[in-house]
Amino acid sequence: MRAQNLRHAATGILVRDPNGRVYVHRRTPTKDVYPSRWDFTAGGVVLDGEDPLDGARRELAEELGVTSEVVSLGEADYQDDHTSYHAFRYVTTWDGPITTQPEEVAYGEWLGVEQLLARMADPEVEFMPDTVALFGDWVRALAAERGQLGTTSRDS
Repeated sequence: MRAQNLRHAATGILVRDPNGRVYVHRRTPTKDVYPSRWDFTAGGVVLDGEDPLDGARRELAEELGVTSEVVSLGEADYQDDHTSYHAFRYVTTWDGPITTQPEEVAYGEWLGVEQLLARMADPEVEFMPDTVALFGDWVRALAAERGQLGTTSRDS
């Protein structure tokens, strides 16, 4: 499927902590699509016959060790030269430890929404283009809602 860039279904889950920070991680250099890029969602391909919600829960537990309930942010489509899929988008709040899957995640940290937006705007920091396309507006709206755009709050 990936080798031929066939259209598929995939999940993306944005993980927040109770303070509103977002978990951001760097993908391992061995990933087949966009290795070593920064990402702010967990997720992956929905298995044949799998319910997308179940796929989101599975991917979240596998990649980050997160088992909190997810809330739907709706569906969207994404396509570029490397991947083409129908996305099932979710958000969750987690207050436990992050246990990363070594094959997927090289490094991760919690960032305030404004910090995340600043990194997304930095041309030196390469983020997953699908994550930015599918979740970027939601993150910007979240920052605007919280009155964070243009502030210098240390944990925003």
